[in-house]
Amino acid sequence: MSHKVVTTWKQNLQFESDNPSGLTLTMDANEDVGGDGNGLRPKALMLSSLAGCSGIDVASLLKKMRVEVDSFHIDVEGELTEEHPKYYHQVSVDYHFYGTNLQKDKIEKAVNLSVERYCGVMEMFRHFAKMKIEIHYHEK
Repeated sequence: MSHKVVTTWKQNLQFESDNPSGLTLTMDANEDVGGDGNGLRPKALMLSSLAGCSGIDVASLLKKMRVEVDSFHIDVEGELTEEHPKYYHQVSVDYHFYGTNLQKDKIEKAVNLSVERYCGVMEMFRHFAKMKIEIHYHEK
């Protein structure tokens, strides 16, 4: 299987990129480097892709395990290298689960399956970044 996206220059430093889903997104650079700031930043999109990939895994696994949570979110923070080309060399992924009587063992299993087995974006990140994974529980 392969994926193809087409990314088109719109103006100045702004680009629009399609997706196999048929949806599009706009990317742009910060104003301090000559962009207009009217789009998502490409490097930060990598962090969003990581969270989205793992989040989809976890939500699917929790559903299959019949585990209920009120909500969850994933905070991803990447530290860039000092020199060009700048890339994320350290990345922390924090999973936050909210609810009553959270089934921590099953939640941990779902996260670990995503991190260690299913999330392809996580695997890609492991090739260039040191990964730190934490799970946080917020019970009512």
